[in-house]
Amino acid sequence: MVIFGATGDLTKRKLFPALYNLAKDGFLPENFAVIAVGRQELETDDFRHQIIADLKEFIETPDKKLIEWFEERTYYTGGDFDDDKKLFTDIKDLLREVCQKHDIPENFFYYLATPPQLFANVAGKIHKNGLSKEEEGHWRRFIFEKPFGRDIESAKKLNRELGKILNERQIYRIDHYLGKETVQNILVFRFGNSIFEPIWNRNFIDHVQITVSEELGVETRGGYYDKAGALRDMIPNHIFQLITLTAMEPPVSFEADAVRDEQSKILHAIQPFAPEDVLHNAVRGQYGAGEIEEKKSAAYRSEQSVALQSNTETFAALKLSIDNWRWADVPFYIRTGKRLPAKRTDVTIQFKKAPLMLFRGTSVEKLTTNRLVIHVQPNEGITLHFGAKIPGPIVNMGTVDMDFDYVDHFGEQISTGYERLLYDCMTGDATLFQRADMVEASWQVVSPILDVWQAIPARDFPNYEAGTWGPADADELLAKDGRKWRNTIEVIEK
Repeated sequence: MVIFGATGDLTKRKLFPALYNLAKDGFLPENFAVIAVGRQELETDDFRHQIIADLKEFIETPDKKLIEWFEERTYYTGGDFDDDKKLFTDIKDLLREVCQKHDIPENFFYYLATPPQLFANVAGKIHKNGLSKEEEGHWRRFIFEKPFGRDIESAKKLNRELGKILNERQIYRIDHYLGKETVQNILVFRFGNSIFEPIWNRNFIDHVQITVSEELGVETRGGYYDKAGALRDMIPNHIFQLITLTAMEPPVSFEADAVRDEQSKILHAIQPFAPEDVLHNAVRGQYGAGEIEEKKSAAYRSEQSVALQSNTETFAALKLSIDNWRWADVPFYIRTGKRLPAKRTDVTIQFKKAPLMLFRGTSVEKLTTNRLVIHVQPNEGITLHFGAKIPGPIVNMGTVDMDFDYVDHFGEQISTGYERLLYDCMTGDATLFQRADMVEASWQVVSPILDVWQAIPARDFPNYEAGTWGPADADELLAKDGRKWRNTIEVIEK
């Protein structure tokens, strides 16, 4: 594994802990090594000391032998990423040396933990120096972090540039949300249980809600976030991936392209926004000062590296329509935001109401609607919400929940969310990675919204207090359809 940008936060917090967890569970071969590449000029021993210190910080009860195993298989080289010759010659020499020392077949995967604007440049230099060429049965794969482009044009350009030097099967566009067990379990839950798939359609489902909320603000990412915003940062990748897994048709198999073909169909079936639609079916917000868990929170415009009059949204909500047979007239409501009351990601399937006629003449005034909630984080699990008779001499109805919690049932799994994705790249399984056409289809939906928001700056920012569930317009987005978001305490505690 060759990591470009190896001195950054992602490497120490996620990548090395993920590799450690894979090794601990027996998923890394003995003949494995890491070459870390950064701009800084460091000796391998200095980098090893730093990465081992980081592992001890981010791993609970680290195993001494495993730490030593990693230490002797980690190497470092540094230099200017724009240097066509020296840095990449050093990498080539180091790869040859490491493969000989640890008896490694020449299978390499490159992880670009760099700013997105460097993706094509670094990949081009790897290719120019002969390090992307697949010969004698050996493979070369490239993992690219999000965001993959800023809009439809930049995404297409990046796909074109990479397509000139790499095959699509060599490209792995990573979204760490798809490394979470519950996200992967959506497919198993839907297609492996015969009681759910027959009712997973417009005949039984009223609407779908997807919420990705964060208590935190932008922290130290103000410089990046002020150029990106909530819509770019979360919706074309994380949330659209959740939508595709929730809405897709059964694939013919779990082969990578069979699954991604069905995901791509959903993205292409999302009705595009006309400028008028943006005004009615898209909501943006920016947090002002407020209070979260009795602690005062500063306004977004007061955060580090954020412009004093910034018009960047920290909250986005959309009403989407999927124009196909299964989902016609079933709205998908999605929202994401910072400085909301709770950190949570969940998918809510709201079923239609049963007819009330049977209960006329009883004390039941309103039937409980069935609801299925797939909790992605922080606690992974599934809740089924339904009605039952309250004990007593009269007919009355109460609501009950059936809960499945991953930790209670399977035990706690220590995970960064990257383990499965790194393992899949090593084994050549691209199922959980976005394909070029999926990336472009996602931006095709989002770009018209970005265009309108850029042309018409928000005049009411900040328009929600930190610690609330976003601007009033987000509630109105559902209220005008006779629906409402799920903001209950029960959800926060899940």
